[in-house]
Amino acid sequence: MRLKEIIQMLEELCPSSFAMSWDNVGLLVGRTDQEVHTIALALDATSEVIEDAITQKADLIVTHHPLLFSGIKKVNDSDYVGKRILSLIRHDISCYAMHTNFDVLGMADAAADLLRLTEREVLEVTYEDEISVEGIGRVGVLQEPMKLSELAAKVAEVFGIEHVRYYGDSDQMLVTCAILPGSGKGEVDLAVKSGADVYITGDINHHDGIDAVEKGIAVIDAGHYGVEKIFIPYMKEYLEREVPSIRIVSCDQGMPYNET
Repeated sequence: MRLKEIIQMLEELCPSSFAMSWDNVGLLVGRTDQEVHTIALALDATSEVIEDAITQKADLIVTHHPLLFSGIKKVNDSDYVGKRILSLIRHDISCYAMHTNFDVLGMADAAADLLRLTEREVLEVTYEDEISVEGIGRVGVLQEPMKLSELAAKVAEVFGIEHVRYYGDSDQMLVTCAILPGSGKGEVDLAVKSGADVYITGDINHHDGIDAVEKGIAVIDAGHYGVEKIFIPYMKEYLEREVPSIRIVSCDQGMPYNET
């Protein structure tokens, strides 16, 4: 199957037009006439992921985070980004990113599904017409009221995370929940405005956490990687269903940091 056919299919799933204006999605490295037999899935196109894709004889790497966020003036081996691009080209591997377009049209509901949230609404609206309202994050109702400490443990369990941090009273009873996978400290006020009792996201620092509690909302920090890693099984299931003739492999490198 040619890459341009796969791109067309991915565009139908998550059109690049739904990405944020600052984002850089789509085909970042490669040629559209390439024959693709194996697709590797990863959150980031790190040097380790690219080496893994080479070992697994992948023709295409589909990532969540873009390899390139901004323009570069040189592609050489003097920096890590140039080395990655050179390695991809040398081994004839294309690289395609599905970032905020996937956040809007896949990630948010997939995360809410795992928490079984009902009565869902979009947290941050990024697109609206007469037919639909789309955006990043979701707000919904938990299946049953639970304590903050219980929900923190549930988040760790359903997303397969070893540790999560939370801010607020452990015994606070929660009914409504907002979730925004990835880095969501900039949307704390939206979560407060939504009326949610708790906000689940990543990259929350000391001040973000204590300020959120002062504003009246508990916070569970599941890490940037912790929730967004669901991109890999989500896309694996989709691609294996839609293109069964293509081999789909994972290049998940796991949690990017260690804890003691």
